[in-house]
Amino acid sequence: MLVNELYSLLRDQDPIVVVNCLRALEEILAYEGGVVINKPIAHHLLNRMPDLDQWGQSEVLTFLLRYKPRCEEELFDILNLLDGYLKNSSPSVVMAATKLFLVLARDFPHVQIDVLVRVKGPLLAACTSESRELCFTALCHVRQILDSLPSHFSSHYKKFFCSYSEPHYIKCQKMEVLCKLVNDENVQQILEELRGYCTDVSVELAQGAIFAIGNIARTYTEQCVRILTELLELKQEHITSAVVQVFRDLVWLCPQCTGSVARALPGCEEAIQDSEGKQALIWLLGVHGERVPNAPYILEDFVENVKSVAFSVVKVELLTALVRLFLARPAECQDMLGRLLHYCIEEETDMMVRDRALFYYRLLQAGTEETKRVLCSPASDHSLRLLEDQAEGSVNAWASDFNSLAVIYGKEQWAAMTANQVVELHYADSLCEAPTVVEEEPLISEKKEVPYIATSSSGLTLISSRCLTAEQFERMWLNLAVGCQQTVPWQENVQPDTMQAALQVVHIQTIAMSKASSQVWKAYLGAQDDAGCLFLTELLLDTDNAEMQMLVKQSEDKPEALQAFISILRTVLGTVVGLTS
Repeated sequence: MLVNELYSLLRDQDPIVVVNCLRALEEILAYEGGVVINKPIAHHLLNRMPDLDQWGQSEVLTFLLRYKPRCEEELFDILNLLDGYLKNSSPSVVMAATKLFLVLARDFPHVQIDVLVRVKGPLLAACTSESRELCFTALCHVRQILDSLPSHFSSHYKKFFCSYSEPHYIKCQKMEVLCKLVNDENVQQILEELRGYCTDVSVELAQGAIFAIGNIARTYTEQCVRILTELLELKQEHITSAVVQVFRDLVWLCPQCTGSVARALPGCEEAIQDSEGKQALIWLLGVHGERVPNAPYILEDFVENVKSVAFSVVKVELLTALVRLFLARPAECQDMLGRLLHYCIEEETDMMVRDRALFYYRLLQAGTEETKRVLCSPASDHSLRLLEDQAEGSVNAWASDFNSLAVIYGKEQWAAMTANQVVELHYADSLCEAPTVVEEEPLISEKKEVPYIATSSSGLTLISSRCLTAEQFERMWLNLAVGCQQTVPWQENVQPDTMQAALQVVHIQTIAMSKASSQVWKAYLGAQDDAGCLFLTELLLDTDNAEMQMLVKQSEDKPEALQAFISILRTVLGTVVGLTS
């Protein structure tokens, strides 16, 4: 059979053949969870690593992630063999080896940290690579590492300063990294660097730099507010809008800067044209208007031009802000509030704005005290700073995502993109093919040969021409009676998913199989003999009693054929135990 032949070719002397066999097995067995890596195969591949080129080494290191060492001694033997690949000249090999180290050493945090220290140099080199793609990927991984080790790259912060010729997406990544690297020693240098980006010709990059300064302001408030206030003097529309948005968020988290922000607001209304900036300014004037002397007159300009406002969210924000300011400064706001309510109730066509105006009108009729109780919520919240300060995460939280697209897209977005591929059971629609003669070929083993598994027993011949889907199997399973129930001894160190290849040899189709790490491991199998009789099987691993339970049903009442099928199945399970024990 093709699969058995490919497994045997893993022993080939040509390293290219070995890697190509792994690729072929992975594609052929994709619906059954891919190629199975057991102890003999894992150790064989580790010994062949020096013979492979960099692409082959990267792929083999990725396949080795599927193998779990049986003991601590074996684990460190493997890590010692992989140690040299952390210094490889190929970034792909270094990243693959790093991920394998992090995953295998998940119970040894000190080993994980030591590995990340050792790959700091290769990562920094990749961050300054001429290849834009490699640079971007490395920056994403640096950002991931900083979530667990905030000071890991602090002494190399200048490596993440942007150069003029770099594309926008790399500059944005570098600014995010710089925000994570800020400490008492480098805060002034990083802020000065970010300040230079705020006047970049790219509007998006300039605003991104301002928002980055806003993030740093949550820790170093005074220095950042001073820089942001100076930026307002430039009177640039996009700069003013971004600064005001940062101020809006900052007064929530750092109320001690409210006075400085209030003094900086007058004059901003002349430069802001976009809806986000207007919303932020109006909110600040409504909540902190008592600290801004000309706040009512700034809002009056918005009221006078309310008919030309295109965005309903700005009108709603204006209504809320003016009602709030009216409660603090009624004499200055009463007339304009009346005009605004009249327009929004009588002339406004947007139902959201009209309903909000009616709500405030009726609320004011209930009295100012009731209005204050509803509208005058706290102007800041100190507890939000605790939510913003993220604790250092464990390396294990992202080790399995390292060197994958999850780091690029983000864990949640990548999970959403691949949601239709992630299932608890790996459904396997076997290839429909004519019966083939199975040659006696050993898999890779340590001083062991794989015994030949006969495809017939007591006159029973199984064929592979019938392909059952999971739905067909379920319908038939519910309608058939149990033909036989038996148990087979199992050993604790045997991984149940290693039986996939052996089942294919005897033309038994894997319909569904639990992941190897599942607490309750199950597998559902289907087979057909040359007379058309179907055999449906459920395997249930009982780890407490160290046995595999078999439940077999058949489509026709043929006791002799049933016993012959059970004999074949027991032979396969016994062979797997004998190979991997």
